Amino acid sequence: MRVCIVEDHRMLLDNLRLLLTGEPGVEVAGAHASAEDALAETRFEAVDVLLADIDLPGMSGVELIRRVKEAHPQVNCMAYTIFEDRATVFAAIKAGACGYLLKGCSPRELLESLRELHEGGAPMSPRIARKVILDIQEPAAGQTEGPALSAREVDILRQIERGQSYKEIAASLGISRHTVHSHIKNIYEKVHARDRQEALRRARNLGAL
Repeated sequence: MRVCIVEDHRMLLDNLRLLLTGEPGVEVAGAHASAEDALAETRFEAVDVLLADIDLPGMSGVELIRRVKEAHPQVNCMAYTIFEDRATVFAAIKAGACGYLLKGCSPRELLESLRELHEGGAPMSPRIARKVILDIQEPAAGQTEGPALSAREVDILRQIERGQSYKEIAASLGISRHTVHSHIKNIYEKVHARDRQEALRRARNLGAL
């Protein structure tokens, strides 16, 4: 089983690489701190399993999974993250993840889940599996696959992503800076972010960008 690991926490990345390297029948085909490095440096045609964090710098783990599955459908993708909210779980599954593990599981659980994924299973942490089952059984009214951002809020986020200031955004949209500030405050609340960079990361992770 050839595994590519993508994890931006260097110590965890090194620990995962050591764990998998020491496991019989497992080969680490790549270990990267960003999605961009993984796409540039890994031959995914020779990879069986992608183990990807979701909250990565730059391109999110959800987008990485989507791109890998589109180009290399044979790769089995596992999301490995701290996020267990509905929007993130379903964004990852929709992108192509067939496994979803929460960080903090034991090394043995991780290894068994990777083997199960490789053999055609769909391993999930118990809390995640329960969320998926409950969502199928009792879908909440009005739920969506991502945060309920308006078209204007998404437009503002895209302009923030391009590095524009509040003043420039206001001028381009024909609204006041106060209105821009109000929109951004609403965005922060919806994606549970504290600053611009976190808002952009969360919006990407949830499929809004």
